[in-house]
Amino acid sequence: MVGMATPKIVLFYVFTPLADPEAVKLWQHALAEGLGLKGRVIVSKDGINATLGGDVFDVKQYVRATKSYAPFKKADIKWSNGQGDDFPRLSVKVRSELVTFGTPDEIKVTEEGVQGGGEHLKPGALHRLLDERGDEVVFFDGRNAMEAQIGKFRDAIVPDTDTTRDFIAEIESGKYDDLKDKPVVTYCTGGIRCEVLSVLMRNRGFEEVYQLDGGIVRYGETFGSSGYWDGSLYVFDKRMHVEFGENVESIGLCVSCGTNTAEFVNCANLDCRQQYLRCADCTERGLQSYCPDCVEQGTFAEATAG
Repeated sequence: MVGMATPKIVLFYVFTPLADPEAVKLWQHALAEGLGLKGRVIVSKDGINATLGGDVFDVKQYVRATKSYAPFKKADIKWSNGQGDDFPRLSVKVRSELVTFGTPDEIKVTEEGVQGGGEHLKPGALHRLLDERGDEVVFFDGRNAMEAQIGKFRDAIVPDTDTTRDFIAEIESGKYDDLKDKPVVTYCTGGIRCEVLSVLMRNRGFEEVYQLDGGIVRYGETFGSSGYWDGSLYVFDKRMHVEFGENVESIGLCVSCGTNTAEFVNCANLDCRQQYLRCADCTERGLQSYCPDCVEQGTFAEATAG
């Protein structure tokens, strides 16, 4: 992708029954590969979830072809600017779940999408709910806890999760039972995780559950840095994070010196490779090469900023 004119990244999902996921996988792989796109596509009996990058002309062709397939014609495509070569390779796979919560039997999907989930709120409707109900409204982060370190909705509850598989144990633990009669707004990057999470929460007694339509991405497009979102958005490509305005300060803190940063790095312990926050200055100075867990376990001594 060297010399790419205008690199773009698209993010979208569609929940819809697919009779032959394997055939859809083969078609999607041939389509994306033929256009030189890279990224990840997951196909299941319940639909498609994709993040792909490439030259704007090629990405537009991909989107046009994908939406020409009747089940995907209503796909809500979220566009953003790439850097070129944002993904290392193209991966197209069939899985039992579009999002791996470990609950495939709980999710019912029709041509209208996921059944029994929370009410979809567009960004403007979310603000109206907040205007009407104020402090009653609770933001519930549907992402992995690490992602929330650099950005989240103001005063949001961030469950203790390393992967989406951890959510069931979290919401069944009892620690959020006081929210069961409150308006709870679930949110995630592009909206797909909340399609499932809101069903799981409603099935476990949360009475008034909403999901942010289009996720943080659509909210940021609508309100920039002037709304209730604080900091940066973690993204799963070479960019690592994006901001919704100029001079936005990330809420993440460097483990070495404590300054605000959105820069995640991998632990130097090859058996760990956990991501943690370290500012560019401390990276340049060779400080804190290992994640806090490895340092705490005493396996690796560490120099920190002093």
